[in-house]
Amino acid sequence: MVVGYLSRRLQKVDKMLPDEVPAEPQSFYHQEIDRSYDPKAEIHGLKRSNGIKRDGNGLSNGFAKGSEEKVQSREDNEKFIANSLTFNGQAIIWRNVIAITIFHLIALYSYITFPYVQRWRTAAWAWTAAVLASFGVGAGVHRLWTHRSYKAKTPLRIILLCFYSISGMNSIYNWVRDHRVHHKYSETNADPHNSNRGFFFSHVGWLMLRKHPEVRRKGEQIDMSDILADPVVTFGEKYYIVLKLLFCFILPTAVPVYFWNEDWYYAIISQIFMRYAYVLNVTWCVNSVAHIFGWRPYDKTIAPTENILISMATGGEGWHNYHHAFPWDYKASEFGHFTIDSTTIFIDTFAKIGWAYDRKQPSSDLIKLTITNKGDGTHCEVAAPPEETKAK
Repeated sequence: MVVGYLSRRLQKVDKMLPDEVPAEPQSFYHQEIDRSYDPKAEIHGLKRSNGIKRDGNGLSNGFAKGSEEKVQSREDNEKFIANSLTFNGQAIIWRNVIAITIFHLIALYSYITFPYVQRWRTAAWAWTAAVLASFGVGAGVHRLWTHRSYKAKTPLRIILLCFYSISGMNSIYNWVRDHRVHHKYSETNADPHNSNRGFFFSHVGWLMLRKHPEVRRKGEQIDMSDILADPVVTFGEKYYIVLKLLFCFILPTAVPVYFWNEDWYYAIISQIFMRYAYVLNVTWCVNSVAHIFGWRPYDKTIAPTENILISMATGGEGWHNYHHAFPWDYKASEFGHFTIDSTTIFIDTFAKIGWAYDRKQPSSDLIKLTITNKGDGTHCEVAAPPEETKAK
């Protein structure tokens, strides 16, 4: 029954696909993102996307008429949509559907039945591992390796590699490539988790489908030379499976068993199912919740929003409207407030010993200008963190 529901959801989101993706901007930091063309929107005069009205202005500079790339792109998209609607196995990855469904059912059962009071040390350890994983994702693969918003010396990069391995996500290379494509072609067919296709798709459905042809095509064009030049990343790529098994599953599970004689059953469900499911879903929420629900004080023309709940759950990754407006800011938020943005504090702490440096931030004048010209009017002044927590 659950698999049947997921199948219907996947069929529904594929019906929302537009035809093409605009031409590639000059940089993945480029903020004037062209929007994909939707023929249905032309009929109704606008495109519906999370409450944002988007016209076809990207049409003039997004399509090269008569080009071979356009013809091939349209053919690939038509084949992709046809395969999705007929469920012939070329669009849906059924093993992923079944595995993700079973995994979450077990995790849900574990959350309901876990004896939190009696096993408080094991629960606390699971939470600690989740926090360490969030540092690996937020400070490591996201702000450092994807956006180059600061620089890190080798010892810190090694720590971040280990912490990122706790998250159990894709390799650093794949994560960075997909996220750079996401920023460069946000809310188009080339966006791996395009929120225009609905909440379910942007949250987890994109992992149950074969990649859209445009995701693959634009992903091949992303410059990844900086990632391949990092010896820490290349080591992580070479031993990706070993590091994932060791840091995500084996070590976190063994700690409660050998340090306070925890039962293997509770050690396993607390780490492999409860903690792992939490880390995955709060990270996915940045792609779904923080692209749909919230405010847009910095740029009302884009889908990402400011969502304090997601910021609290991820250690500061939920200030998403700001982040898409200023992706090079190492704080991923305007204020980097110490009560919520624990990832910023993590980076600032290592900056004090010189392991993190060259932390980038936009000027206050640029932020104010952006708020005035593009914001939705919801911006309000919040007390900035103490001077000692700011970048020097």
